[in-house]
Amino acid sequence: MEKIRFVEEDGTEVEFYVEEQTRMNGCNYLLVTDSQDDEAQAYILKDLSDETDPQARYVMVEDDNEFETMSRLFSEMLEDVDLETE
Repeated sequence: MEKIRFVEEDGTEVEFYVEEQTRMNGCNYLLVTDSQDDEAQAYILKDLSDETDPQARYVMVEDDNEFETMSRLFSEMLEDVDLETE
């Protein structure tokens, strides 16, 4: 399983496991988890980088409507995964 490094605003690096990826409305999204355990936390990341950026620039999806939409989409893609929304 692919791992990526995510750098938080405070500079802290966190590693995530990429569970799934998709593209919607011209944006790339990743469904990632913080571990491979059954109790792993899942997050949805959105790519905000420009075509000219040397690396992808992902941010956590925080908008409730966007999060709900992407959660449903990823749930459909991964029928055996239960994504809880807060």
